[in-house]
Amino acid sequence: MTRVLVIEHEALAGAGLIGERLQEHGVELVEYRPYAGGEPLPENLDGYAALIVLGGSMGPTDDVEAPWLPVTRKLLAEAVEQELPTLGICLGAQLLSTATGGHVRSIPEGPEVGLCSVQLTEAASDDPLLAGIAGLELPVVQWHWLESDRLPPGAVLLASSRACANQVYRLGPRAWGLQFHPEALGRTAGDWVDLEDISEFGFDPEAVVGDVRGAEPRLRSTWQLFADRFAGLLRP
Repeated sequence: MTRVLVIEHEALAGAGLIGERLQEHGVELVEYRPYAGGEPLPENLDGYAALIVLGGSMGPTDDVEAPWLPVTRKLLAEAVEQELPTLGICLGAQLLSTATGGHVRSIPEGPEVGLCSVQLTEAASDDPLLAGIAGLELPVVQWHWLESDRLPPGAVLLASSRACANQVYRLGPRAWGLQFHPEALGRTAGDWVDLEDISEFGFDPEAVVGDVRGAEPRLRSTWQLFADRFAGLLRP
């Protein structure tokens, strides 16, 4: 069976819709949860067909708070070098950027939270995962305070938003960083508003969750197709 290494950084931030769809393709998700203790992350990517690094509330260089991050960055850099299919989601995108020469900062205008949209660039027109996926503007769930303001050398910008220029980028032929959460639907948004007070940033928690739930059909169809295409890149 095709095995994919999944690194989860905290509870309630799992692989969600993307993971479910990959499993429907017969993919085995080998999920590591270093925040919960137990087995340490593998030292290399031997035996894995892909790498997925998920989101979390820490920053990409918060190594004291999250001591598994150096190994995570090392694995991401190796995945790019080996041209292994890779997804970095939210924190994962920031870790991918940091591991390969980019830079991450706080968003000057404050966080992006809830249902938003991103606009595809011209370069996305022939991207293996994004070409023709759902028009030029895609619905996304955002939940981030940081952004990669400078992409790594050689990165191709694939999508932007008003608040965050670098929403999706590709490194080499098979590694993607996504600043938003393609795995998240209404239930996840509900979990997250219970974890932190977003009202202090001007967001109405009930409205945020309601908007995400209302957009679920389009979110699901868009990001299931994205996951289908990612599954098509995997080699047993």
